[in-house]
Amino acid sequence: MEVVVASSSFESDIACWDFNTGAELLRYKSCASPNHGLVSVGDRFLASSQLLHTNDGGSVKYWAWSKPRPDAKSSQDEPIKPLAANREGTYVVGGGVSGTIYLWEVTSGRMLRKWDAHYRAVSCLRFSDDGTILLSGSEDGEIRAWNLVTIFDDHQSQHEKYGHLLSFTEHSLSVTDMVLGFGYDPVIVSASEDRTCKIWSFSRGALLRNIVFPTIIDAIAMDPGENLLFAGGRDGNIYVAALNTAKTASSKYGLHIINCFSNHSKAVTCLAWGLSGNYLISGSEDGMVRVWDAKTANIIRVLKHSKGPVNNILVIRQQVSHTIPNSQASSRWHGSSLPPPLEKRAYEADKDAGFKAVIGLQDTCNKSTDAVYITSDVMERQIRELQQQGSASAEMEIERLKHENKRCIQMVQQWEKMYDNLHQFCVNELVDGDKGGAPNGNAP
Repeated sequence: MEVVVASSSFESDIACWDFNTGAELLRYKSCASPNHGLVSVGDRFLASSQLLHTNDGGSVKYWAWSKPRPDAKSSQDEPIKPLAANREGTYVVGGGVSGTIYLWEVTSGRMLRKWDAHYRAVSCLRFSDDGTILLSGSEDGEIRAWNLVTIFDDHQSQHEKYGHLLSFTEHSLSVTDMVLGFGYDPVIVSASEDRTCKIWSFSRGALLRNIVFPTIIDAIAMDPGENLLFAGGRDGNIYVAALNTAKTASSKYGLHIINCFSNHSKAVTCLAWGLSGNYLISGSEDGMVRVWDAKTANIIRVLKHSKGPVNNILVIRQQVSHTIPNSQASSRWHGSSLPPPLEKRAYEADKDAGFKAVIGLQDTCNKSTDAVYITSDVMERQIRELQQQGSASAEMEIERLKHENKRCIQMVQQWEKMYDNLHQFCVNELVDGDKGGAPNGNAP
């Protein structure tokens, strides 16, 4: 089932509707989410940072699909604004008002890394489709791309200094939203309070197109073909701009802008694309969620959130039993409750053991588990918990986990050896190349 989830910046509910019928399924209580602060973690549960009116730091809450009340709450040293999760739901990142980015492992709640990413507050975060690149936008107007392989590098972590892969600095005001295309060389589209949307080439790090709008743009979305850009404005309009055409005649709205959807009475704050069909979903400060036929600009359905403004929209494919509460429904997956709350302090692994990311559990675990990527520390904790149970089935599970743990660590060791061999090969090739190309003073 395809569901639409919407939150508000007011202390209100997270509303959930059936996308196809418009029927309200459930309301999740006690949420005041900032812009880009609501995420679906691997489509297994909801997480949201919270707007607090005190100076006590930040907060992140979890909701199970079948429960209206938050199941977990974590406290952080500073207010967290945007949240993002990778596609598998193994990692969650948050952006702080200080410009710091925090990265947590979902299954353990451990803060694996944190680093100073921007000079001002982080305003939006996006993972690439393969989960290897993290994009961050900031109130300082800059967009930075971070290579997570580098972020997890032990040498880098010891020095607590991470260099960004790319930086885009052409926006003059705060970055309000970003979208990332698919494929090996995705396009990046960013929106800003400077009333522009900019299209960038990821591989070249170059600006491809600059589109100027008649109002500030707070939300953007691309169609699946990556031909059209939909931009939600503070004037209540949704503008449609061409992304790929070599030259577009200037309309009454501006160069490259080819159409305009108009029905919201207040600013459009969030946009999302339907998972099936050619549908655009918009949320607004008027408290309404509208479903549009993106081709005809006709409104298919109107959903009322509450008395507060809508500032986040998610479209998720979800199992009926996870979304509709009943006597049989459960918020548990694979025999365990939701993951623990996100920790407040950075995790320091055993210096002798080191930090290992273990990959390869997908074939041996149920598809509904909390993650297909977990650390060896988490696996060892599961073994200790099973040992306390003492049952025959627990003993069998312990043996399976021990075997899986050993196999995965061996795999990591093989990768490390392959990396060392490849590194040595590259060094030798560079040295031999320098010798072969060195100038010879006896040459004629």
